[in-house]
Amino acid sequence: MEAKAISKFVRVSPQKARLVIDLVRGKPVGQALKTLMFLKQKAAVPIRKTLESAIANAQHNLDMNVDALVVSKAVVDEGPSLRRMNMRARGMADIIRRPTCHIVVVVAAGGEHGTES
Repeated sequence: MEAKAISKFVRVSPQKARLVIDLVRGKPVGQALKTLMFLKQKAAVPIRKTLESAIANAQHNLDMNVDALVVSKAVVDEGPSLRRMNMRARGMADIIRRPTCHIVVVVAAGGEHGTES
């Protein structure tokens, strides 16, 4: 059995969020939460909230033991980029792209996690 949580349209670059999510993939949830708690990257906060939501889904919806859970799958996908204008000289404009990402975290019982990433 596994429980899943998804956060969509998170205002963090997917490239930077993947660096953080690689640190927690495959770890027990207690160790993953401690790791995310002390990281200084901006992406650690929405990833921690998504992980906590997956843990709550496993506990309340599926009656799973929280102490035996492992982060079996953690993926960051690219979302749509917000486009903003930055005015330049001589009436020109530059486009500033503000990237977003979708975070998917799946937790499973200790022995059930696969090699998927």
